[in-house]
Amino acid sequence: MDMLLNPLNRRHRLRHDIPVLPGAFPLVGHLPAIVCDLPRLLRRAERTLGSHFWLDFGPAGQLMTCLDPDAFAVLRHKDVSSALIEDIAPELFGGTLVAQDGGAHRQARDAIQAPFLPTGLTQAGIGELLAPVIQARVQRWRDRGDVTILRETGDLMLKLIFSLMGITAQDLPGWRRKYRQLLQLIVAPPVDLPGLPLRRGRAARDWIDARLREFVRDAREHAARTGLITDMVSAFDRSDDALSDDVLVANIRLLLLGGHDTTASTMAWMVIELARQPVLWDALVEEAQRVGTVPTRHADLAQYPVAEALFRETLRVHPATPLLVRRARRELQLGHRRIPTGTDLCIPILHFSTSALLHDEPDQFRLARWLQRTEPIRPVDMLQFGAGPHLCIGYHLAWLELVQFSITLALTMHEAGARPRLLSDAEKGRRYYPTAHPSMTIRVGFS
Repeated sequence: MDMLLNPLNRRHRLRHDIPVLPGAFPLVGHLPAIVCDLPRLLRRAERTLGSHFWLDFGPAGQLMTCLDPDAFAVLRHKDVSSALIEDIAPELFGGTLVAQDGGAHRQARDAIQAPFLPTGLTQAGIGELLAPVIQARVQRWRDRGDVTILRETGDLMLKLIFSLMGITAQDLPGWRRKYRQLLQLIVAPPVDLPGLPLRRGRAARDWIDARLREFVRDAREHAARTGLITDMVSAFDRSDDALSDDVLVANIRLLLLGGHDTTASTMAWMVIELARQPVLWDALVEEAQRVGTVPTRHADLAQYPVAEALFRETLRVHPATPLLVRRARRELQLGHRRIPTGTDLCIPILHFSTSALLHDEPDQFRLARWLQRTEPIRPVDMLQFGAGPHLCIGYHLAWLELVQFSITLALTMHEAGARPRLLSDAEKGRRYYPTAHPSMTIRVGFS
């Protein structure tokens, strides 16, 4: 950790009577530690400074980070705004519903969310479309014997999301490359020169948007076709309030990003956990064999409690979106602190997902916490894909995809007498920001 902090910045100081974490570098702030070792950075700050402190996110500025459980109430507070999200990366989040509040947010969400609800997914036969694509990819893994897991889950998720959208995409690695460049806009210094992240990110956004506009035009010209993008365009065009195509394209871009980046990370961690805990694999195989089929509807998922618990526990321990940001539009009381108007806030989902205040034995990966649960799933347990006080639009889709995937993996590998095993150090090289994922180099074998 010490190597990730600036040894020349050790002076303790306050900002609005709240301590500033020492160790920030010029221009990039605490980003090296945030990206490479966020959990230890948060624990260090809590141990030395308490539950409220400032972190420096480099180009995104200083954010007051709160580890008090009251931080979750902030997400529903009428005087807290999501506009900070657009300010951090306007080229990425501008015009998207995650950066909007109130009526504008509801208007955009209502215009596109119906196809992503369980009823819409079932009516469109999404599960039936997903199943053969997942099975073909898992069979390739079985035949190859070992894979670079995050690269494979990323390609699979892109193939799935394009299949669901009704889009024929030949260059999936090219799309993945453009989206990785697009994500750099969150951390890019405000320097627009050739070869730098800002220039690359903007070029990637323009490339993606140009193709999405072609897909939207094609969906309108062939309205009888099936696919989520046709359903989204149709729902968008039927909405009561006229919205520009810029809004539609920006939100499709965001859904494609979330639909493959965060879900691919969760899928990769599921395989990693199955590989390093044989008892989990045995329980999943037993369930898959008992039911004997892969689920295709949300109504089927109750038959797969172990697979659902694997999905939820993976999200808890390895949240794909570890941080949420907001801006205080009025003075707030947050925990035992008064937060001034205009303060930029950071709410670390990662901290709360693994907090002893919310979970027994939080550092243990245990399916029993879900299998033995009697109370309803809490909102705090469903925020790990990002968004805000409610589910992200793609949550139900990811839930179905990942349960389908885990059952397909168990049936396919068990039939061949194979099980997953780690060929790399799962903790080495993992990243936590702007989205969280294991190292791109981790390999998993099937033997």
